[in-house]
Amino acid sequence: MGINIGMVSSNNNAMMTTDNRLAEMWAGCLENDRKQQELLYKTLAPRMLAVCMRYAHDKDEAQDILQEGFIKMFNNAHKFRGEGNLEGWIRRIMVHCAISRYRKLKPLVLVEDFTEDTASAGNGYNAHGLEVKDLLKMIQKLPQMYRSVFNMYAIEGYSHQEIGKTLGISELLSRTNLCRARAILKDMVNQLTAREEHCLAG
Repeated sequence: MGINIGMVSSNNNAMMTTDNRLAEMWAGCLENDRKQQELLYKTLAPRMLAVCMRYAHDKDEAQDILQEGFIKMFNNAHKFRGEGNLEGWIRRIMVHCAISRYRKLKPLVLVEDFTEDTASAGNGYNAHGLEVKDLLKMIQKLPQMYRSVFNMYAIEGYSHQEIGKTLGISELLSRTNLCRARAILKDMVNQLTAREEHCLAG
C-alpha cells in the first residue's frame, strides 16, 4: 500500500506547529508571563489529568494532584534546561506529585509476603480489547502500592530501579508488586469477560 506523502507532511507540520507553540508558551512562562502560563495550562491540562487519573481514586483527587503538579512545575520552571521533551518533563512532575501525595497522606502497604510467579506476569489485562475507560477503572481499584508500581512501570516506562528509588522499596519488591498487580488485573478482566458472556447467553 502506498504512503500518502501529503498526509505525512501535514502531520509533521502539525507536530512542528505544536512544538513551536509549546516553546513559545514556555519562553513566556520563564518570564512569568501570566497569559502564556494560562495557555500552557489549558494546552496540557487534559493530557496531564489523564496521567493523574491513573494514580487517583476519583476525578476530584486527580484534579488536586494536577493543581499541585502545575504549581510545582511553574515554581521549578528554571530547572528545565531544554534537554529532552518538555511535556515528558512535566509528566514526570505529575507522577512524582501523585506518589509524594500518597506517601504523605496514606501509608503505602508494602506487600512482601508474595512470591513472584512469572506465570501470572503476562499481559492478560489488555488481551481482551478493553476500552481505555474500563482498564482505567480496574487500575484505580488496585491497592495503592500495586497501582503506583503498575503505572510507573507499565505506562510511564520507569525501570524497577527507578521505581524502587522513588517509592523507597527494593527492586525485588517492585517486581513483586508489579507481578501481583498484573495478576489482579487479569482476574478482573476474566470476571468482566465472564459477566459479558453470561449476559450474551442470557
